[in-house]
Amino acid sequence: MTIREIPLLINGEKVRSKSDTWLDVLNPATQEVVARVPMATEEEVDLAITNAAEAFKTWRNTPISTRMRIMLKFQHLLQEHTQEIAELITLEHGKTLPDAEGEVGRALEAVENACSIIRLQMGEMTNNAANGVDVYTINKPLGVGAGITAFNFPVMLPAFMFPAAIACGNSFVLKPSEQDPSSSMRMAELALEAGVPAGVLNVVHGGPDVVNRLCSHDAIKAVSFIGSTHVGTHVYNLASKHGKRAQSMMGAKNHMVIMPDANKDRAINDLLGSAFGAAGQRCMANPVTVLVGEARSWLPEIAERAKKMIVDCGTNRDADLGPVISPQAKARIIKILDSGVEQGANLLVDGRNITVPGYEQGNFVGPTMFSGVTTDMDIYCQEIFGPALCVLEVDTLDEAINIINANPNGNGTSIFTSSGYVARKYENEIDVGQIGINVPIPVPIAFYSFTGSRASKLGDLGPNGKQVTQFWTQTKSVTSRWFEPDHVADTKVHTTISL
Repeated sequence: MTIREIPLLINGEKVRSKSDTWLDVLNPATQEVVARVPMATEEEVDLAITNAAEAFKTWRNTPISTRMRIMLKFQHLLQEHTQEIAELITLEHGKTLPDAEGEVGRALEAVENACSIIRLQMGEMTNNAANGVDVYTINKPLGVGAGITAFNFPVMLPAFMFPAAIACGNSFVLKPSEQDPSSSMRMAELALEAGVPAGVLNVVHGGPDVVNRLCSHDAIKAVSFIGSTHVGTHVYNLASKHGKRAQSMMGAKNHMVIMPDANKDRAINDLLGSAFGAAGQRCMANPVTVLVGEARSWLPEIAERAKKMIVDCGTNRDADLGPVISPQAKARIIKILDSGVEQGANLLVDGRNITVPGYEQGNFVGPTMFSGVTTDMDIYCQEIFGPALCVLEVDTLDEAINIINANPNGNGTSIFTSSGYVARKYENEIDVGQIGINVPIPVPIAFYSFTGSRASKLGDLGPNGKQVTQFWTQTKSVTSRWFEPDHVADTKVHTTISL
């Protein structure tokens, strides 16, 4: 069997890397090698950046309407190839096909936001700010941008970056995760098919060396990262040190608050989906729920319904969750779950030793649920990034708010309630960037910006919405006044202009 080799994408061409180091890309459900990905050499990374810098010289002057039409064509192609891309996601990431199809849908929203570039990139103008003086702003592209993405959303995360960046007139170098690169590559190929010129979008693969080169190369003007806190902090600090604009969307410990007046069935259903869907490998998952007052009596039913969730290969459309990304990820998850037992939490649902018939070598972890969790336990303090749910129980909403605000992360949170007063109090008092009201995973549609906060985000601006255009452009302010040419001016008329 011939193993696919993942190419680099440089100056519009697929290029076989000359690297001596190639990694296996594994199917998480079977451990079968489905592809090999190169760790690009420094020369190859530099070549991608150099071609991007050269392409920027002409792309920056391409009419904005032309860039918009390319994005519209890209949106069409991405939608047309949804099934193909979803199957690649499931093959290399492991998430279920419905979940993978949903990811492509989220990516489409981000591309559609980039299709609005004519309005998003518009400047402002004040006519006659002073006598005969106009003041206006122009939002100009920065130059070469770079994007570094995690494994958990190999299509959605790149879509949060390069479509808006190139629509604004920048060129781009993408480094997708080496663990599941095929869907990211296919997405980039479709962008070129849509009309993105050679050199405007490039793709390189690799590990820390490639990341460091992208963050330090003189030609790179801005770096966007979405992934773990450890890597995100490093990327932000290194890129900033080298004078680049940087944003890092990072780790989280999201909480769902369930009030006793919530719609019980919907709240439990959404809780289980947000905690265990995608095997918990979402930065916006809800791995912690806080049951308030009488909602604590729902705990046995939550546990029983968690036990009935279906764990299987992602190609089974009836499955609720598939495998985690790698054996290393599984081992890390199990170690943290073991600590929950050791530190005294009540293990209500145990998915640590699950085996899926026909996929005995897969990286499966079943839904695992703890009650009696305290905020000093490892299962609460650490981002497990697996199918685990920690349950805290309190008497009042104020107690729940205090717990969440004391947590260092601020990515997302949800509350389930039938009370408008309670919902409004929550949204005003909670110190978290993204809030869901009877919505379990509060990622806003891409016409609004991704707004995580505190330890979950470094940088002033987030992806999507209006902020994405602000991140990928620099604003020039122009103050202008005009006089009649000397040969037609009435020399008897003297005009005084004061600012």
